[in-house]
Amino acid sequence: MRRVLLPQQISDQAAPANGVLRTFAGLSMGTSWTVHLLDNATPGRAGHVDLQQGLQQQLDLVVAQMSHWNDDSDLGRFNRAEPGSWHSLPAAFCEVLGFAMHVAQASGGAYDPCAGALVNLWGFGPRQRYDQPGFQSPTPETVAFLLLQQGRRRLELDLAARRVRQPGGLLLDLSAVAKGYGVDRLARYLDGQDIRHYLVEVGGELRGAGSKPDGQPWWVMLEQVEGMPEATPQPPEMLLALHGLSVATSGDYRRFFQDEGEGVRFSHTIDPRSGMPISNQLASVTVIHAECMAADVWSTALTVLGPEAGLALAEEQGLAARFLQRDGNALRETLSSQLLAMLDE
Repeated sequence: MRRVLLPQQISDQAAPANGVLRTFAGLSMGTSWTVHLLDNATPGRAGHVDLQQGLQQQLDLVVAQMSHWNDDSDLGRFNRAEPGSWHSLPAAFCEVLGFAMHVAQASGGAYDPCAGALVNLWGFGPRQRYDQPGFQSPTPETVAFLLLQQGRRRLELDLAARRVRQPGGLLLDLSAVAKGYGVDRLARYLDGQDIRHYLVEVGGELRGAGSKPDGQPWWVMLEQVEGMPEATPQPPEMLLALHGLSVATSGDYRRFFQDEGEGVRFSHTIDPRSGMPISNQLASVTVIHAECMAADVWSTALTVLGPEAGLALAEEQGLAARFLQRDGNALRETLSSQLLAMLDE
Protein backbone atom coordinates (compact mmCIF):
# COMPACT_ATOMS: atom_id res chain seq x y z
CA MET A 1 0.00 0.00 0.00
CA ARG A 2 1.30 3.43 -0.94
CA ARG A 3 0.39 6.54 0.96
CA VAL A 4 0.19 9.93 -0.75
CA LEU A 5 1.37 13.28 0.61
CA LEU A 6 -0.08 16.43 -0.92
CA PRO A 7 1.00 20.07 -0.46
CA GLN A 8 -1.43 22.22 1.45
CA GLN A 9 -1.09 25.01 -1.10
CA ILE A 10 -1.30 24.36 -4.84
CA SER A 11 -0.49 26.89 -7.55
CA ASP A 12 -3.12 27.41 -10.24
CA GLN A 13 -0.44 28.10 -12.87
CA ALA A 14 -0.86 25.37 -15.48
CA ALA A 15 2.02 23.87 -17.41
CA PRO A 16 2.45 25.51 -20.85
CA ALA A 17 0.71 23.58 -23.59
CA ASN A 18 3.79 23.73 -25.85
CA GLY A 19 6.30 22.96 -23.10
CA VAL A 20 9.25 20.69 -23.79
CA LEU A 21 10.74 18.53 -21.02
CA ARG A 22 14.51 19.00 -20.80
CA THR A 23 17.08 17.47 -18.49
CA PHE A 24 20.37 18.96 -17.32
CA ALA A 25 22.96 17.25 -15.15
CA GLY A 26 26.46 17.61 -13.74
CA LEU A 27 28.75 17.01 -10.79
CA SER A 28 29.29 19.09 -7.66
CA MET A 29 29.95 18.74 -3.91
CA GLY A 30 31.26 15.21 -4.37
CA THR A 31 27.96 14.06 -5.85
CA SER A 32 25.73 14.51 -8.90
CA TRP A 33 22.96 16.99 -9.68
CA THR A 34 20.00 16.77 -12.03
CA VAL A 35 17.40 19.28 -13.19
CA HIS A 36 14.24 18.33 -15.08
CA LEU A 37 12.39 21.37 -16.39
CA LEU A 38 9.53 22.28 -18.63
CA ASP A 39 10.90 24.71 -21.20
CA ASN A 40 8.27 26.97 -22.75
CA ALA A 41 10.81 28.32 -25.25
CA THR A 42 10.16 31.96 -24.34
CA PRO A 43 11.70 34.23 -27.04
CA GLY A 44 14.90 35.90 -25.85
CA ARG A 45 15.40 33.56 -22.92
CA ALA A 46 18.70 31.77 -22.34
CA GLY A 47 19.34 28.78 -24.59
CA HIS A 48 20.17 25.17 -23.74
CA VAL A 49 23.93 25.68 -23.31
CA ASP A 50 23.47 28.85 -21.27
CA LEU A 51 21.12 27.03 -18.87
CA GLN A 52 23.63 24.23 -18.35
CA GLN A 53 26.38 26.72 -17.58
CA GLY A 54 24.13 28.87 -15.41
CA LEU A 55 23.00 25.92 -13.32
CA GLN A 56 26.55 24.65 -12.85
CA GLN A 57 27.71 28.12 -11.83
CA GLN A 58 25.19 28.20 -8.98
CA LEU A 59 26.73 25.11 -7.42
CA ASP A 60 30.29 26.20 -8.22
CA LEU A 61 29.60 29.31 -6.12
CA VAL A 62 28.49 27.19 -3.16
CA VAL A 63 31.66 25.10 -3.39
CA ALA A 64 33.90 28.16 -3.74
CA GLN A 65 32.41 29.73 -0.63
CA MET A 66 31.41 26.84 1.67
CA SER A 67 33.40 23.70 0.88
CA HIS A 68 35.32 22.25 3.83
CA TRP A 69 37.14 19.97 1.36
CA ASN A 70 38.72 22.91 -0.45
CA ASP A 71 41.37 24.85 1.46
CA ASP A 72 40.95 27.78 -0.93
CA SER A 73 37.22 28.20 -0.27
CA ASP A 74 36.05 31.08 1.90
CA LEU A 75 35.25 28.55 4.62
CA GLY A 76 38.65 26.87 4.27
CA ARG A 77 40.46 30.19 4.66
CA PHE A 78 38.35 31.09 7.70
CA ASN A 79 39.14 27.75 9.35
CA ARG A 80 42.88 28.47 9.00
CA ALA A 81 42.66 32.13 10.01
CA GLU A 82 44.52 33.77 12.88
CA PRO A 83 42.85 33.88 16.31
CA GLY A 84 40.86 37.06 16.86
CA SER A 85 40.66 37.96 13.16
CA TRP A 86 37.46 39.26 11.56
CA HIS A 87 36.43 38.17 8.07
CA SER A 88 33.96 39.62 5.59
CA LEU A 89 31.55 37.02 4.24
CA PRO A 90 30.04 36.75 0.76
CA ALA A 91 26.26 37.11 0.80
CA ALA A 92 25.51 33.42 0.19
CA PHE A 93 27.95 32.23 2.87
CA CYS A 94 26.48 34.69 5.35
CA GLU A 95 22.91 33.58 4.57
CA VAL A 96 23.74 29.91 5.11
CA LEU A 97 25.83 30.42 8.23
CA GLY A 98 23.16 32.70 9.74
CA PHE A 99 20.47 30.07 9.23
CA ALA A 100 22.75 27.31 10.51
CA MET A 101 23.38 29.28 13.72
CA HIS A 102 19.62 29.80 14.09
CA VAL A 103 19.02 26.03 13.95
CA ALA A 104 21.92 25.45 16.35
CA GLN A 105 20.26 27.72 18.91
CA ALA A 106 16.74 26.38 18.33
CA SER A 107 17.93 22.77 18.67
CA GLY A 108 19.88 23.39 21.87
CA GLY A 109 23.13 22.54 20.11
CA ALA A 110 21.98 19.23 18.64
CA TYR A 111 23.17 20.71 15.37
CA ASP A 112 26.24 22.95 15.36
CA PRO A 113 28.04 24.30 12.26
CA CYS A 114 31.07 24.93 14.50
CA ALA A 115 31.62 21.20 15.14
CA GLY A 116 34.00 20.62 12.24
CA ALA A 117 36.81 19.48 14.54
CA LEU A 118 34.57 16.74 15.96
CA VAL A 119 33.56 15.60 12.48
CA ASN A 120 37.24 15.40 11.52
CA LEU A 121 38.13 13.56 14.74
CA TRP A 122 35.67 10.80 13.92
CA GLY A 123 37.05 10.39 10.40
CA PHE A 124 34.20 11.97 8.46
CA GLY A 125 36.09 15.06 7.31
CA PRO A 126 38.31 15.56 4.26
CA ARG A 127 41.46 14.02 5.80
CA GLN A 128 42.40 11.02 7.96
CA ARG A 129 39.09 9.46 7.09
CA TYR A 130 37.49 6.41 8.65
CA ASP A 131 37.85 4.47 5.38
CA GLN A 132 41.60 5.09 5.06
CA PRO A 133 44.35 2.78 6.34
CA GLY A 134 45.51 3.45 9.88
CA PHE A 135 42.37 5.20 11.11
CA GLN A 136 41.41 4.50 14.72
CA SER A 137 38.28 5.77 16.46
CA PRO A 138 39.09 8.38 19.13
CA THR A 139 39.23 7.52 22.82
CA PRO A 140 36.70 9.02 25.26
CA GLU A 141 39.54 11.09 26.71
CA THR A 142 40.36 12.60 23.31
CA VAL A 143 36.70 13.44 22.71
CA ALA A 144 36.36 15.03 26.15
CA PHE A 145 39.49 17.14 25.62
CA LEU A 146 38.24 18.41 22.24
CA LEU A 147 34.83 19.26 23.72
CA LEU A 148 36.56 21.25 26.44
CA GLN A 149 38.55 23.15 23.82
CA GLN A 150 35.46 23.82 21.73
CA GLY A 151 33.63 25.17 24.74
CA ARG A 152 36.20 27.96 24.90
CA ARG A 153 35.83 28.88 21.22
CA ARG A 154 32.81 31.05 20.53
CA LEU A 155 31.88 32.15 17.04
CA GLU A 156 30.96 35.82 16.74
CA LEU A 157 28.71 36.48 13.75
CA ASP A 158 27.67 39.99 12.75
CA LEU A 159 24.90 39.37 10.21
CA ALA A 160 24.20 43.06 9.59
CA ALA A 161 27.82 43.73 8.65
CA ARG A 162 28.25 40.28 7.04
CA ARG A 163 31.38 39.45 8.99
CA VAL A 164 32.53 36.72 11.35
CA ARG A 165 35.30 36.41 13.94
CA GLN A 166 37.65 33.44 14.21
CA PRO A 167 38.32 32.81 17.93
CA GLY A 168 41.21 30.50 17.08
CA GLY A 169 41.08 26.89 15.98
CA LEU A 170 37.32 26.86 15.32
CA LEU A 171 36.43 24.73 12.29
CA LEU A 172 33.19 25.41 10.46
CA ASP A 173 31.46 22.53 8.68
CA LEU A 174 28.38 23.40 6.63
CA SER A 175 27.98 19.98 4.98
CA ALA A 176 24.56 19.45 6.62
CA VAL A 177 23.15 22.62 5.08
CA ALA A 178 25.17 23.59 1.98
CA LYS A 179 23.79 20.85 -0.29
CA GLY A 180 20.23 21.88 0.48
CA TYR A 181 21.18 25.49 -0.14
CA GLY A 182 22.62 24.42 -3.49
CA VAL A 183 19.22 22.97 -4.41
CA ASP A 184 17.60 26.27 -3.48
CA ARG A 185 20.08 28.22 -5.61
CA LEU A 186 19.24 26.08 -8.63
CA ALA A 187 15.54 26.72 -8.03
CA ARG A 188 16.07 30.47 -7.66
CA TYR A 189 18.11 30.54 -10.86
CA LEU A 190 15.32 28.78 -12.77
CA ASP A 191 12.75 31.20 -11.35
CA GLY A 192 14.96 34.05 -12.55
CA GLN A 193 14.91 32.51 -16.04
CA ASP A 194 11.09 32.53 -15.95
CA ILE A 195 11.01 28.73 -15.66
CA ARG A 196 8.23 27.78 -13.24
CA HIS A 197 7.95 24.01 -13.71
CA TYR A 198 10.94 21.95 -12.60
CA LEU A 199 12.35 19.21 -10.38
CA VAL A 200 15.81 19.87 -8.90
CA GLU A 201 18.00 17.24 -7.21
CA VAL A 202 21.47 17.40 -5.66
CA GLY A 203 22.77 14.23 -4.03
CA GLY A 204 19.28 13.00 -3.13
CA GLU A 205 17.89 16.32 -1.81
CA LEU A 206 14.99 17.56 -3.96
CA ARG A 207 12.84 20.59 -4.68
CA GLY A 208 9.96 20.82 -7.12
CA ALA A 209 7.71 23.51 -8.57
CA GLY A 210 4.79 23.51 -11.00
CA SER A 211 4.00 20.30 -12.84
CA LYS A 212 5.05 17.94 -15.61
CA PRO A 213 3.82 18.28 -19.22
CA ASP A 214 0.88 15.97 -18.49
CA GLY A 215 -0.27 18.23 -15.65
CA GLN A 216 0.79 15.75 -12.97
CA PRO A 217 2.99 16.99 -10.10
CA TRP A 218 6.57 15.84 -9.72
CA TRP A 219 5.97 12.63 -7.76
CA VAL A 220 8.87 11.43 -5.59
CA MET A 221 9.13 8.55 -3.14
CA LEU A 222 10.29 9.32 0.37
CA GLU A 223 13.59 7.59 1.01
CA GLN A 224 13.41 4.14 2.57
CA VAL A 225 16.07 2.85 4.97
CA GLU A 226 18.87 1.03 3.17
CA GLY A 227 21.00 -1.81 4.45
CA MET A 228 18.25 -3.53 6.43
CA PRO A 229 17.88 -7.34 6.22
CA GLU A 230 15.70 -8.27 3.29
CA ALA A 231 12.89 -9.63 5.46
CA THR A 232 12.77 -6.52 7.67
CA PRO A 233 9.28 -5.01 7.57
CA GLN A 234 9.29 -1.33 6.62
CA PRO A 235 6.38 1.12 6.85
CA PRO A 236 4.33 1.48 3.64
CA GLU A 237 5.89 3.69 0.99
CA MET A 238 5.07 7.39 0.90
CA LEU A 239 4.63 9.23 -2.39
CA LEU A 240 5.04 13.01 -2.24
CA ALA A 241 3.71 15.55 -4.72
CA LEU A 242 6.77 17.81 -4.80
CA HIS A 243 4.89 20.97 -5.73
CA GLY A 244 6.35 24.11 -4.15
CA LEU A 245 8.17 21.90 -1.65
CA SER A 246 11.56 20.43 -0.85
CA VAL A 247 12.47 17.16 0.84
CA ALA A 248 15.65 15.98 2.55
CA THR A 249 16.54 12.86 4.54
CA SER A 250 19.23 12.27 7.14
CA GLY A 251 20.06 8.59 7.65
CA ASP A 252 22.57 6.72 9.78
CA TYR A 253 22.96 4.10 7.01
CA ARG A 254 24.63 6.47 4.56
CA ARG A 255 28.12 6.69 6.06
CA PHE A 256 29.36 4.72 9.06
CA PHE A 257 32.13 2.43 10.19
CA GLN A 258 32.26 -0.64 12.39
CA ASP A 259 34.74 -0.92 15.24
CA GLU A 260 35.77 -4.55 14.82
CA GLY A 261 37.29 -4.78 18.28
CA GLU A 262 34.30 -3.32 20.11
CA GLY A 263 31.67 -4.48 17.62
CA VAL A 264 30.17 -0.97 17.69
CA ARG A 265 28.68 0.78 14.67
CA PHE A 266 29.55 4.49 14.46
CA SER A 267 27.31 6.76 12.36
CA HIS A 268 28.61 9.84 10.52
CA THR A 269 26.02 11.95 12.38
CA ILE A 270 27.79 13.40 15.41
CA ASP A 271 26.03 14.82 18.46
CA PRO A 272 27.97 18.07 19.12
CA ARG A 273 26.82 18.07 22.74
CA SER A 274 28.45 14.75 23.63
CA GLY A 275 31.05 14.60 20.88
CA MET A 276 29.88 11.08 20.02
CA PRO A 277 28.13 9.56 16.99
CA ILE A 278 24.41 9.20 17.60
CA SER A 279 23.15 5.95 19.15
CA ASN A 280 19.43 6.69 19.55
CA GLN A 281 18.23 3.96 17.16
CA LEU A 282 16.91 6.49 14.65
CA ALA A 283 17.53 5.10 11.18
CA SER A 284 16.35 8.19 9.31
CA VAL A 285 14.50 11.48 9.54
CA THR A 286 12.83 13.06 6.52
CA VAL A 287 11.75 16.71 6.54
CA ILE A 288 9.48 18.38 3.98
CA HIS A 289 9.79 22.16 3.75
CA ALA A 290 9.42 25.01 1.27
CA GLU A 291 13.21 25.58 1.39
CA CYS A 292 15.62 22.70 0.84
CA MET A 293 18.27 24.33 3.03
CA ALA A 294 15.83 24.18 5.93
CA ALA A 295 14.77 20.59 5.18
CA ASP A 296 18.43 19.55 4.98
CA VAL A 297 19.66 21.01 8.27
CA TRP A 298 16.49 20.32 10.27
CA SER A 299 16.63 16.63 9.29
CA THR A 300 20.11 16.48 10.82
CA ALA A 301 19.12 18.30 14.02
CA LEU A 302 16.05 16.10 14.55
CA THR A 303 18.13 12.97 13.93
CA VAL A 304 20.56 13.96 16.68
CA LEU A 305 17.75 14.78 19.11
CA GLY A 306 16.16 11.36 18.71
CA PRO A 307 12.54 10.27 18.27
CA GLU A 308 10.99 11.91 21.33
CA ALA A 309 12.88 15.20 21.62
CA GLY A 310 13.08 15.42 17.84
CA LEU A 311 9.33 15.07 17.45
CA ALA A 312 8.77 17.67 20.16
CA LEU A 313 10.99 20.16 18.34
CA ALA A 314 9.34 19.37 14.99
CA GLU A 315 5.96 20.19 16.53
CA GLU A 316 7.33 23.37 18.10
CA GLN A 317 8.83 24.52 14.79
CA GLY A 318 5.87 23.41 12.67
CA LEU A 319 7.97 20.95 10.65
CA ALA A 320 6.58 18.16 8.49
CA ALA A 321 8.81 15.28 9.59
CA ARG A 322 8.89 11.48 9.42
CA PHE A 323 10.98 9.49 11.93
CA LEU A 324 11.97 5.87 11.25
CA GLN A 325 13.31 4.16 14.36
CA ARG A 326 14.90 0.71 14.65
CA ASP A 327 12.75 -1.45 16.89
CA GLY A 328 14.09 -4.97 17.12
CA ASN A 329 13.77 -6.50 13.68
CA ALA A 330 11.45 -3.81 12.36
CA LEU A 331 11.19 -0.07 11.76
CA ARG A 332 8.77 2.05 13.74
CA GLU A 333 7.39 5.16 12.06
CA THR A 334 6.41 8.41 13.78
CA LEU A 335 4.90 11.36 11.89
CA SER A 336 4.66 14.97 13.01
CA SER A 337 1.23 16.63 12.92
CA GLN A 338 2.32 18.83 9.98
CA LEU A 339 3.16 15.76 7.93
CA LEU A 340 -0.03 13.98 8.99
CA ALA A 341 -1.95 16.99 7.66
CA MET A 342 -0.46 16.32 4.20
CA LEU A 343 -1.68 12.70 4.03
CA ASP A 344 -4.36 12.13 1.44
CA GLU A 345 -6.71 9.79 3.29
